[in-house]
Amino acid sequence: MTILVFFHHSNQRTFKHYYQQTVQQELRWAFPQLVSYNRFIELMGEALELLEMYLTSHYAACTGIAFADSTAMPVCHNLRISRHRAFAENAARGVSSVGWFYGFKRHIIINEKGELLATQLTPANIDDRQPMLELTKGITGKIYVDRGYISQYLKDTLQKRDLCLLTKVRKNMKQQQMSDFDEALLNKRTLVETVIGQLKSQTQIQHTRHRSWTNYQVNQIAALIAYTNLKKKPSIDLIALREQYK
Repeated sequence: MTILVFFHHSNQRTFKHYYQQTVQQELRWAFPQLVSYNRFIELMGEALELLEMYLTSHYAACTGIAFADSTAMPVCHNLRISRHRAFAENAARGVSSVGWFYGFKRHIIINEKGELLATQLTPANIDDRQPMLELTKGITGKIYVDRGYISQYLKDTLQKRDLCLLTKVRKNMKQQQMSDFDEALLNKRTLVETVIGQLKSQTQIQHTRHRSWTNYQVNQIAALIAYTNLKKKPSIDLIALREQYK
């Protein structure tokens, strides 16, 4: 588990190079019973359940303010979709703001400190609103989302859990009444997009070299754990924002 998480803090672009050049050559003192690279790949799947438990235990506490979004996780180039077999039973075609892709979606909920509150991986064809009821269990206060989450049923259901869903409305909809402070936080919803950007750039949560569904999940969870351990995360200065809208 340590090796898998530390890979996502390294500057290596592939796990093979990281394992052979860093772990086997520089960190052997820390792992005296180190196995070969091929054997390690075979054993990776055994860490999945423990990694998931570790991630869940390191979710941040609810602060009453949350932001949610999803991001595309393509597993291959669009030209290779018809030939891709590794995730045939799990992946699906979906569409994002930049076009069609084949793979998954990573759904994320964070607080104003950029800390993870919940996350879930779904096939790419799953509507963003579908996992929200499960993802928001235990979260109260207000959650700020984009227009893709507009749903009266979802809003009413979350309201019964003391969670207010706030989103900008479409042109043909009636304006939602909210305070200036809530409107300012809604405009700060890009915070979750920044977190997603860090997951993809700093902790390498996304690449298209996977050949195993189990090891794909291991890579995803290890990347999320690596993010929770970052000392500096994107955040919002609520004190300054409240002073501005007093």
